Amino acid sequence: MAHRIFDAAKGLSRFGRKRAAILTAPHPSGMGWYERISLGVYLVVGLAFIAFQALSLLAMGHPLICTCGTIKLWVGAVSSPENSQQLTDWYTYSHIIHGFILYLLLWLMAPRTPFGLRLALAIGLESAWEVIENTPIIMDRYRESALAQGYFGDSVVNSIVDTLAAVVGFVVAQKAPVWATLALAIAMELFVGYAIHDNLTLNIIQLIHPSAAISRWQTGQ
Repeated sequence: MAHRIFDAAKGLSRFGRKRAAILTAPHPSGMGWYERISLGVYLVVGLAFIAFQALSLLAMGHPLICTCGTIKLWVGAVSSPENSQQLTDWYTYSHIIHGFILYLLLWLMAPRTPFGLRLALAIGLESAWEVIENTPIIMDRYRESALAQGYFGDSVVNSIVDTLAAVVGFVVAQKAPVWATLALAIAMELFVGYAIHDNLTLNIIQLIHPSAAISRWQTGQ
């Protein structure tokens, strides 16, 4: 009786190993399902994320374009009511750096996945942040900073361009050497910090733990 139980146990063990081998065996083509999807399909997924972002912002009451009724390529005055309302502004540089950071994170987490998949994920993450960033709780937090006291969120077109700027950064990070990407990020942070006394680093600090000293420096007091 004992040997029959032992034989049955061995049989179940062999079945378990065989089933596990089947489930974990590579596809006959040597490719995962995500590797057989074309870049074009991943781009469509990315566009769907951006469409969801736009519809979410509209549903939240954000204007499609600047309420001034015009569309401009660039607004350089940080204190202008058109800041974060037109296509690009000083904070566009920060979103390019977002793309650098997203490329690094996704490369570290999934280095063997196709570029298209990582790009689609990066667009999804950036789009999600754009929606979160424009919620009342985050906007109120931003307004604790001296430079953002009149901030009331992004227009939809500005938010979409911010996401596209992150896409540009993601592609640059994929194409350029690491040292060049790092140098570009530092250069942009220093340039924007000098120009408007704000940048991505300061923005994160002021969002997480607003500093009165930084606010005074930003306003020149």
